[in-house]
Order: sequence, then C-alpha cells, then structure tokens
Amino acid sequence: MSAELSAGIIPQTAKLSTDVSREPEKDAEVGLGSSPAAGIASSQTTASNKEASVAEHVVDWTVEEETRLVRKLDWIILPPLVFAFLALQLDRGNIGSAYTDGFSFDVGITQDQYNTGNTLFSVGSVVLQIPSNLILYRIGPTVWVAAQIFAFGLVSTFQAWQHGRRAFFATRTLLGLCESGFIPAGLYTLSRWYKKNEISKRYAIYFFGNNLATAISGLLASGILRLDGVHGFFGWQWLFIIEGCFTIAAGLYFVIIFPKSPENPVSLFRIRWFNERDSHIMTKRVFVDDPAKAQGRLHVSWHEIKRTITNWRLFSHIIIPLAGIAPSWTLGAYAPYLVMEMGYGKLEANALCSVGGFMLVPMNMIWGYIADKTRRRGLMVTIGLSIYLAFTIANRKLILVDDKHLRLPMLILMVAFSACWYPINASLVALNATTPEERSVSLATVTMCANLAGIIGSNLFRAADGPFFPHGWDSLCAVVGTALAFSLIVNVQYYVLNRRIKKSEGEELWHI
Repeated sequence: MSAELSAGIIPQTAKLSTDVSREPEKDAEVGLGSSPAAGIASSQTTASNKEASVAEHVVDWTVEEETRLVRKLDWIILPPLVFAFLALQLDRGNIGSAYTDGFSFDVGITQDQYNTGNTLFSVGSVVLQIPSNLILYRIGPTVWVAAQIFAFGLVSTFQAWQHGRRAFFATRTLLGLCESGFIPAGLYTLSRWYKKNEISKRYAIYFFGNNLATAISGLLASGILRLDGVHGFFGWQWLFIIEGCFTIAAGLYFVIIFPKSPENPVSLFRIRWFNERDSHIMTKRVFVDDPAKAQGRLHVSWHEIKRTITNWRLFSHIIIPLAGIAPSWTLGAYAPYLVMEMGYGKLEANALCSVGGFMLVPMNMIWGYIADKTRRRGLMVTIGLSIYLAFTIANRKLILVDDKHLRLPMLILMVAFSACWYPINASLVALNATTPEERSVSLATVTMCANLAGIIGSNLFRAADGPFFPHGWDSLCAVVGTALAFSLIVNVQYYVLNRRIKKSEGEELWHI
C-alpha cells in the first residue's frame, strides 16, 4: 500500500478513556431483533455489561502505543486481504474481457447462454455464503480464507481449457461456490482487529482491492489478449491462466503473512509480527471499545441465524446492495462491449474501461473517510446512490446519440460512483450488531444479497434488446432508484429509533 494511501486513510487514534460516556462512538447498542421497549431494557443491560467489561479490561497503554500499533496493523492485516480481494475480482470480472476476444464463439455458446452462465455464477456465490461464514467462525479466518483463495484460484486457472455449454455452466457455478464466503469473511475478520471508529475506513481499504481490480482489469486484458496464438492458446485462455496463477500467489502471500488472531498473532508459517505487548493491546483495546466482541461463542445457533435474517431493521440494508450492485454486474460483463459499440477497437475498449475503475478507488476512500469523520454513514450511502442514479439516467438518455466523446465520459463516471456507498452500508450493519455472531451473519447476508444482484444484473442486457439495450438501461435506472429509496428508509428508521430512545435514555444508541 502506498505511503500516500496510508497518510490519507490512517486516522490519529482518539484519546482513550475508561469513562464509557466519553468514547467517540456511542457503544451502548440495542439488539437488532428486539422491540423498542425491549431495546431500551437491552441497552441498559448492555451499558452495565460494558462498565463491568471496561473495569475488567483496564486501559494500561498510552495513546502513542496504540497509534503505533494501529499503523502496524494496517501494514500487516490489510495488504493480504486487499491482494486476495484484488485477485478475486480479477477472476470474476475477466469474463467480460474474454467476451470481446471471441470467447463465446471459441467455446461454442450464445449470448443468452453467456448470460445464463453468469447467472449461475451468482447463484453459486450465494449458496455457500452463510455456511462459509459459520465455518469461518468455528475454525478461524487464516485457514478458511486461505483455502477459499486457493480454491477459486485453481478453478479460474482451469477455465482456460473449457469447451461447450455444459463446461461453461459448470465452471461458472464452481467459481461462484468457491468465492462465495470470501467477502463477508474479510469483513468479519477486520471487525476482530479494529475498533468501531476505525472500521469504515478499513472496510473502504479492503474494498480498495475490488476497486483496483476493476480499474486495472481492462488494462491487463488489453495486454494479455495480445498473446493470442502464443503456444497455440487464444488470448482469452492466457487471460484465465495468468490471472488464475496470480490468485494462487495471493493465497500463498496470505498464508505466509496473516496472523491467526489478536490473541495469537502468528501466521500458519509460524511467523510472528507482533510481540506480547502488542498482542495484549490488540486484544484489550477492541474489547474496551466493544465488550460484545469478548462474549462470542464458538458456534452460531440456528436460532441466532433466524433472529438476525428475519430482523426488520436489516431488511433495508440488504435491499440496497441487492438493487444497487446489479448494474455493476451488468457493466462487468458488457462494459468493454458497450465501448466497442461506440466505435473503439477491442484492445482500446478494454483499456478505456479501466478509467472508471481508477476513479472509483479515490471515491471509495473519500466516502469511507467522510463517513467516519462525520459519523453520518447512512447519509453518505444516500449521497453516493444519488450521484450514481444521475449518471445512470444520463447513460440511458444518450444511447442513441452518435457522439462517443460524450457517451464514454458518462459511462466512465457511472462506473466511478457505482460502489463507493457499498462498504459504508456494510460498516453500518457491522456497527449496529451487538454480538460477534450477529455481526457475522448480518455481514454474510448483506454480501449474499450483493451476489444475488448478479442474477438481476446478468440478465438485463438480452440479445433481442441489442445493440443499444434500451430496456436494459431502463431496468438499470429502476434498480438504482430502488436502492436510493431504501437508503432513505435506513436513515429514517435509525433517526426515529434514536429519537424515541433519546427521550428516556438521553443518548443515541444506534449508529446512523
């Protein structure tokens, strides 16, 4: 990670205090599944438990020690996850670049079968979402996350030798299954190492891997596709082989570097990056900030899963990515093709698609920084989706305009604002969870809906609607508008709940 990124993202740690009421983030939280009346009683119990826990976990370190440790965490914990996310996104997104290189003709599939394969990928990425997180919670992130990286790296590599409709459907489904638990696993893992007032920026950095892959995938493809014919392989085959091998390398890096837990910060290769003093501070500072993290069990009961996924407050949070991420899946599969239809060549189109991805990287960081700085995360989600909808509508209006110098910037700007709001929504879900179990299941559910969005997005551009896809663009406008509407509901629901509780408790209990 660059020095500029570190300087811009790593915050100065707030002054520590054993006085709970003076902490920068209000820590007394209400169970997501409780009623308002029960919520107030729950908040009183939580506050009592917090005081007892803070007494147990005495702050015996200085601000300087914690600041140094947080910076060290950023260099040890974040890079392996970011590189793995980068590899994952390259593997799931390179199908769009392969499509411009005659992939469908060489494999022997139609455009609608291509859409079906991408739909099966989305289904596969959802099926094991929550079970994967339960396994993670039982055996820990180091082993389970590493196993997933190696699995989807191997599948991605061997896609190069597929042929025929059945092989295409099978490989896309298998790739989705292997990738299904990675994103929520990363989100949950970060919540174990960082405090609540630090987590939104770290989620934004985590998604930096996703955004960077979006940015460079077109550039990489434009170079790799030039290998067409080398050793008898098509360009798209080299694309799968090279990027799949990169994923396997990212898995090795993760295994070598990533520590098992704050209590036992040793990698699977027995490399220790933190001394005993560091381990003590890492463990205690997170428990002081959020005592619920110290009260987790070794498994999540089905009752807790049901309580979390049927909670009405979570409903709006999961509709937002279900609708808002759908266009990203559409553009991932068709953006290079859309640019080619504007009059650009195959290699040029893949390279130009990277511009919006590069712009998305700073947007993601800026949104995360402002969200943590203002503590108005719901508002930042709404602003991001509003800008996103504006550019989506602009693209719809321009589909018949014969001016590529106008259409291309609008498409690039749409990509630039397509996901800056997503990690903020996820951080809001994590912050309003009261137990590690609830946090794990909630994040898995949100990520599952983001993957379900692929079923929608993969089927919006149909062959019969080409080459301009007017009905497809109408649908893109509709789903982004739906996401925006539910982001407003999120803001209203926490505002109303806090207003009710504040009358009796005198403080806001919900992060908003």
